[in-house]
Amino acid sequence: MKSNLKYIGPGIVVAATGIGAGDMIAAAVGGGSYGYSILWAVVLGAVLKYVLNEGIGRWQLSTGLSIPEAWIKKLPSIFPWYFIIYLIFWSFIVAAALIAATGLAAHSLWPILTVNEWGIIHSVLAFVFVMWGNYRRFEIVMKIIIALLFIIVITSVILIAPDLNGVLAGIALPVIKEGSAPYVMAIIGGVGGSVTLLSYGYWISERNWKGRNQLKRIRIDLATAYVLTAVFGIAIVIISANLKPEIVKSSQIVLAMASEMKSTVGSIGSYIFLLGFWGAVTSSMLGVWQGVPYLFADFVSTWRKENTNINKLQNTNYYKYFLAFLAFPPVIILYFQKPIWLIMAYSVIGALFMPFLAISLLWLNNKKEWVKKDRNSITINIILGLTLCLFLYLTTVELMRIFF
Repeated sequence: MKSNLKYIGPGIVVAATGIGAGDMIAAAVGGGSYGYSILWAVVLGAVLKYVLNEGIGRWQLSTGLSIPEAWIKKLPSIFPWYFIIYLIFWSFIVAAALIAATGLAAHSLWPILTVNEWGIIHSVLAFVFVMWGNYRRFEIVMKIIIALLFIIVITSVILIAPDLNGVLAGIALPVIKEGSAPYVMAIIGGVGGSVTLLSYGYWISERNWKGRNQLKRIRIDLATAYVLTAVFGIAIVIISANLKPEIVKSSQIVLAMASEMKSTVGSIGSYIFLLGFWGAVTSSMLGVWQGVPYLFADFVSTWRKENTNINKLQNTNYYKYFLAFLAFPPVIILYFQKPIWLIMAYSVIGALFMPFLAISLLWLNNKKEWVKKDRNSITINIILGLTLCLFLYLTTVELMRIFF
């Protein structure tokens, strides 16, 4: 155990980034609407994200190329074009959702400012922290937040004393009830991140984890991250399972969950839960603000054949411009006064990225001339195939529900 602790680092950053608005709100809305029956989606989401992220790390360690570099250099042109268009659209919506989520969390704790005002303050502070910070400091902050979050949610669940038989049944028996498909997609898409999975390659580079001899290290790192992610998501579903459906679909969901804690353990429990919610969405914002600009900087520098060293991307103007794009323009969307809609849209849009990533990893990690001994196993290929089919099915169901 002690020897393995040194392997844990970037995975914790992945967990702290993924455990945010996507997990908290999607799991809360799903739990409040469908109770424990939706718990299996949390576990499945964590397993699928582990497989996807392990594939990302394995590709990079085996070839020395990031996934954006691979789309440009190894795959047909439709892949890089799809990615850059999607990245810009996703980033704008997700940034707006995170600004709204941090504003909602802070306003729930300290209602001296509005949701929008708190959201803007958080966005500016995150911008400053990332612009003038470094990866080491960033990782330390994320580790502290994830430790506090884990303590808070586990304590909250113990105090609530849920029906263990119902919890186990919800985890073990996959059920998609009528009307639950968008919530299932949002949970699976939100648990553990979506596009932010790609940031893992840059974070392991910051730790100088290079070469296939680091495979064991990233697997331990990611396994720890997604166990924490699954436990956190399950806890949120359990806490929200007793909420009334009309409250779940309103902007009062966070206060309703805090009220559930208050009725069980008193005012201190309510405050601790709200503090945990604030920490979750704030860590998610920090992770996106720090990690996603790497993707844009790497893509543009590769596209323009500038061959910037992966460890120097944070110093490029591409990185800084995209960080500013995340922090400031999306503030406009806040004034539509739909924070919960934004956060749910964030999760669903994130889920739409999964089929694209699964196809990419099936293609890249099965080419012997590219990854040599590190090709996908039959089990990994089956899981990636199931991931592809699952998200295509859920996406089709949701689009038919919206348009027909």
